[in-house]
Amino acid sequence: MTITLIGYRATGKTTLARLLAERLGWDWVDADVEIERRAGKSIARIFAEDGEATFRELEVAAIANLCRRERLVVAAGGGAPLREENRRAMRAAGTVVWLRASAQTVHARMLDDATTAGRRPNLTKRGGLAEIVELLALREPIYQEVADVTIDTEGKTPEALTAEILGRLQPTPNAEDSA
Repeated sequence: MTITLIGYRATGKTTLARLLAERLGWDWVDADVEIERRAGKSIARIFAEDGEATFRELEVAAIANLCRRERLVVAAGGGAPLREENRRAMRAAGTVVWLRASAQTVHARMLDDATTAGRRPNLTKRGGLAEIVELLALREPIYQEVADVTIDTEGKTPEALTAEILGRLQPTPNAEDSA
């Protein structure tokens, strides 16, 4: 079984993937970091040098590979569920958890994360809050379609969110079963 965390940037996918994996005794991977490792450059450089289409193809390959693994928590990139082949791979591999946050919360979290701008490019000419609002409107129906579990991340600690996710998984993976 694989647990895949989806959602927009800055919804806590990487932090929660690490915490869930610790609680379960599983491994975890940030799919964006895996893509950067395979490409030998940042996502921002991939977009600038090769274009978004190339990045999305790299993402499909990474998601397919990660979803073949067992006892893995995957922090998927925010745009990964946009591709049907990624949605199929995520669903087939196990449970998909959508981490939700308002556009305002995402924007505030992105402003607080110094690494976001350097590693991840704007996806529209608008950038900022306007971009987040625009892309959430497009992506949320897709996130909802693929998700088995939806978790609202507003005002909750990572530890509380980890407990909430574990409590909502069906069937509940047990760390003792994975040893």
